[in-house]
Amino acid sequence: MGMKSGGGDGELNSEINVTPFVDVMLVLLIIFMITAPMMNTGVALDLPAVTAQNIEDPSAALVLSISKDNKIFLGTTQISWKDLKVKLETNAVVQKAGQLFVQADTALPYGIVITAMAIAHDAKVAKVMMLTNPTDVLDLTALDSGKPVAIPPSPPQLPAP
Repeated sequence: MGMKSGGGDGELNSEINVTPFVDVMLVLLIIFMITAPMMNTGVALDLPAVTAQNIEDPSAALVLSISKDNKIFLGTTQISWKDLKVKLETNAVVQKAGQLFVQADTALPYGIVITAMAIAHDAKVAKVMMLTNPTDVLDLTALDSGKPVAIPPSPPQLPAP
């Protein structure tokens, strides 16, 4: 079987040319491969590294993030401290699940984290859980010697848009 080039006979070439379709699909694939990791954004924090049991995916529950400059975020939305209690009381995800994940930067004073947890308790959140960076080995010699604890590097996080 031979193929005609569709040249001078005056006949129409009725074969489908899939090359442009493949080109468009490859471009779309590359675009999605580049943009997909950027869609998983959050608040950039240096979480404390501890040996702890892994939990299920916290994406179903709401995450309260506290940055080192005392800004708070519910999910990825920045809110004010005075609005935190009302936002938690009226948030359907928190009220349905009855739980809230808190992640706080390691540079924050202890009192700020406790204040956020107390506000969540006042907003009738049944469970308040802390998120940390998992590590295999926890080096406690720096704590015993009174030196500042070296924080292992956090996994790279993309900046929020």
